[in-house]
Amino acid sequence: MARRAFYSFHYHPDSWRASQVRNMGAIEGNRPCSDNDWESIAKGGDAAIKKWIADQMDGKSCVVVLIGANTAGRKWINHEIIEGWDAGKGVLGVHVHSLLDNSQQQCSKGRNPFDQIGYGSSGKKLSSIAKVYDPPYSISTSVYRYIKDNLADWVEEAVTIRNKN
Repeated sequence: MARRAFYSFHYHPDSWRASQVRNMGAIEGNRPCSDNDWESIAKGGDAAIKKWIADQMDGKSCVVVLIGANTAGRKWINHEIIEGWDAGKGVLGVHVHSLLDNSQQQCSKGRNPFDQIGYGSSGKKLSSIAKVYDPPYSISTSVYRYIKDNLADWVEEAVTIRNKN
């Protein structure tokens, strides 16, 4: 079955990196939101943002968190992870700090966003079950190729993990 993913990322610093992953074609993803669209949505407050996220997640089987330098701990990233998990979707993280941005720059490696999110009645951290992948390369083209070659398998594994928990 072809999987569809919701991509979660810190918009301003990582949108260029996220577009690279989205455009790989390894997994069908949510439609990108332009700056103007996002401004309109954000003007509607938290309720409008939650509705937009829910609408974008509809029909997706997995939440792929693209981890940049400051992704972990962000309000809407946490919301997207929790919403995806609670809806029975697979969740996984991919470090994208070594992909180049629109200024041809890499960024520092970010923290695991699943470390701050508990799940189940035990309160275990989601990081104990959700996998995070860190491409073992420092050159952007090699990182890109590694993500492209593995993303579909990572999504399948995340969905399998979620179905067991």
